[in-house]
Amino acid sequence: MMALRYFLRAALPLFLAAILAAPPAAAKPGDIDRGAEVYEKRCMGCHGEEGEGDGPAAELLNPPPRDFSAGQYKIKTTAFDDMVPNDEDLLRMVRDGMPGTAMPGWGDILSEQEMWDVIAYIKTFAGLEEEAPSVQLEYGEQVASSAESIAAGEKLFHEDDRCSECHGQQGRGDAVKKLKDDDGNRTWPRNLSKFWTFRASNDPKDIFARVSVGIPGTQMPSFADPKSKKKLSVEERWHVANYVASLVKGEEVVRPENTVVKAGKMDSPLPDAPDDPIWREAAPATFFLVPQIIGKERFFTPSNDTITVRALYNADEIAFLLEWDDRTNSIPGDDKAEKIADEGMAEDAVAIQLPVVIPKGMEKPYFGMGDTANPVSLWQWKSGTAEESQGFRLYNAKGFEDVSERDAASVNLRGKGMFTDGTWRVIMRRPLRAGDPGTDIQFEEGRFIPIAFAAWDGSNGEKGSQHTMTTWYWLLLKPDAGSKPLIAAIAVALVLGAALLWWGRAAAKRGGYKGV
Repeated sequence: MMALRYFLRAALPLFLAAILAAPPAAAKPGDIDRGAEVYEKRCMGCHGEEGEGDGPAAELLNPPPRDFSAGQYKIKTTAFDDMVPNDEDLLRMVRDGMPGTAMPGWGDILSEQEMWDVIAYIKTFAGLEEEAPSVQLEYGEQVASSAESIAAGEKLFHEDDRCSECHGQQGRGDAVKKLKDDDGNRTWPRNLSKFWTFRASNDPKDIFARVSVGIPGTQMPSFADPKSKKKLSVEERWHVANYVASLVKGEEVVRPENTVVKAGKMDSPLPDAPDDPIWREAAPATFFLVPQIIGKERFFTPSNDTITVRALYNADEIAFLLEWDDRTNSIPGDDKAEKIADEGMAEDAVAIQLPVVIPKGMEKPYFGMGDTANPVSLWQWKSGTAEESQGFRLYNAKGFEDVSERDAASVNLRGKGMFTDGTWRVIMRRPLRAGDPGTDIQFEEGRFIPIAFAAWDGSNGEKGSQHTMTTWYWLLLKPDAGSKPLIAAIAVALVLGAALLWWGRAAAKRGGYKGV
């Protein structure tokens, strides 16, 4: 037994090391003919009949579908200079999809064999059906995340603008130059603070693979390429991966159960600066933004994806802080901004939609600009142009075809916006009671008030009805707790205490309770 123990101690680590160092297991063989049937039914609408990314839906998608005929696969774990991916890389993309794109995960619809079949067929578009990868990505020894590793990664990230040139000082992808992929399509650097948009995941191992391999077909290079002046060693790439993973803004993750913007009450004046520290005391609520496709001039290719809202109020006013990540500060008429933007640049903008009259029950106006029976009020802020400063617009609407503009100053709607490192922060303020009750909402404590939001990325050509938006959510002006809850709690405690005392005495008389 002693000899067996010594053998296991010596052999087991070597055995495990051999497993970990082994190349990926061989893929299950796929049938090309059966894969063609799956492709025609599930994939051709986006990727096209010949796999060239030119399907009928392609022009409505941002980013566009992958051109399989080029043999360039974005997410792979083979070496940077080996164009052939592991079949497991392709399986992962087919099974799990690619977050932040229109590519869905097919794991709940296709069987595993059907996925292997369609992978075999996809490889034929580039003539790779008989090819096997020759060199795997070398991970080396993973560096555990730590304060020291993150600090080292941050230094490497910014050194000579190695990564910050495209991803920005805070990693939010705020562009300093216009990027295009190998096919001439506009590309935007990844916002590294939003892990749910990572094509693979924000696990340091996946980030290490992207830093090492790059993203073929795009301007994301390989930092393992010995010919690159910005080459990183294996250890340095692990440091960068740990730093990137640390950039995640976990507090802004969208949670389906979070449907209420909770406005906290203050006894002091409301903050009038977007970066006022007092906003940290307001509970954030983050919502997905989706393209506006219900009204005329529909919009299918958004760049903004989420908006975070905070609200505070006092006896006189209510204030909202709207935050969303935008890769560019869109300034029509500004030469520098024009160089980065797409054609037809407009102003950046954001809007709050509210009912004119607070519904008595759970009924809400139609979320697309209201309706005849239930009109809405829209507060819109615009970022301005090279000639005009930022400012507010006020609208009333009874649907997309019945919109009237009013003077924002008539209800004392005001505030300001601030753009910093790829993030807009905009304050909107208004008195609780303002204007005409039949035309303007009158805010009330303790009532659930429908609220919705919209945003425009001017550098993405968004203007008018071409924008992103949310459905209805709820706004709640939380009333003061006061002393009533405390009194009620004390009363309940006294009643329970009296009941327990009575029960104890009664049990003792029966001999069922002996004390302690």
